[in-house]
Amino acid sequence: MANPKDILVITTSTIDGIKVKKYLKPITAHIVAGTNLFSDFFAGLTDVFGGRSQSYQKQLTSLYNEAIEIIKITAHELGANCIIGLSMDIDEISGKGKSMFMLTAIGTAVILENETIEKNSSLKPIEKFENVGVDRINILRIKKDITAKAKADNLNLNEDLWSFITANKVEEVFPFLLKIYSKVITNNETNQDESEIFQKQLTPDKDKIKLDSVVNFQKKFMQYLESFPDNIKLDLLYNGIQAQHAEQLASKLAEIIKELNLFDFIRIMQLLKSDNFQTQKIGLLIATFDKQFYNKEDINDLQSINKYVKETFSERGIRSMKKQLLSSKEKEVWTCECGKTNDIDSNCSGCSKDIYGFKSDEVKLASFHNYIQEKIELITEYFN
Repeated sequence: MANPKDILVITTSTIDGIKVKKYLKPITAHIVAGTNLFSDFFAGLTDVFGGRSQSYQKQLTSLYNEAIEIIKITAHELGANCIIGLSMDIDEISGKGKSMFMLTAIGTAVILENETIEKNSSLKPIEKFENVGVDRINILRIKKDITAKAKADNLNLNEDLWSFITANKVEEVFPFLLKIYSKVITNNETNQDESEIFQKQLTPDKDKIKLDSVVNFQKKFMQYLESFPDNIKLDLLYNGIQAQHAEQLASKLAEIIKELNLFDFIRIMQLLKSDNFQTQKIGLLIATFDKQFYNKEDINDLQSINKYVKETFSERGIRSMKKQLLSSKEKEVWTCECGKTNDIDSNCSGCSKDIYGFKSDEVKLASFHNYIQEKIELITEYFN
């Protein structure tokens, strides 16, 4: 099974016409959430769709979906392609005046015969709907309105909006959020008090977008991203890096990729093959991040990355020989792209970059190759 999202999850112990090749073992997933999650996340949410109870239902559904994603990853690590007998329980845990919800998902990881899966059309997803509820129509109407305002940079980024775009996975507003994120980063670098609410004008008609502190914005931005399945997260973050000319924002997106364990070989190679050197360097950084789990294919992927970097990242400075002061002897120096001439083992005195174009706080090529090679050896040793 190439991807955890492709793993079948069923509540029954058998599937008609499908043979179980091997039973692996029971697997579980646990999610603990404070009861204030509901009140905080949906605080002030306008009663549009029939009351606050629907907000709770959506949040519970999100927790259930998260549990299923976690249990799929566990099954994938075991080499399973199906989870049978899935059941879920939700309990309230109380103590010292505080309450929490604990959701537990349990099932059995198994390997189904691939031949019978391919022949059984009942296991293929069906996307066609005969009917659609009025709630879906209303949600779609609001999504279209939000998307149009986001494209016009005329979107009021308040608590209600954050709740809606997160609960309903509105990926169309992601480019707009990146613009705001860039301004948040810039504002933070001016050493403004993070507890202060600040405003930024984005439109000529002086419509203002109110933002909380940097920390609060980042928290909401992460909640928004985490609402999506992994394949959408990958598209949003990696494509977002490729589209960015702002180095600081691209670095922030890379940090999110690291935090969410979204290492992806194909997308990293796309970054490394970019025409933009800053994008290439971000790709190099992400290549050093860890995955949630590894398999034998990762050895070849890491070797490919290491080989490509060795062949592609050449010296950007120009080496030359220079006579030493008060001596007839010559020493090797290099001239940086910024025009400064430096000792061969030193970073540029003008821009602080090395001969390969990397700053002192960025990944060094020698360290990169050593780290990747060490990871390859560790993975190889484990499977051998």
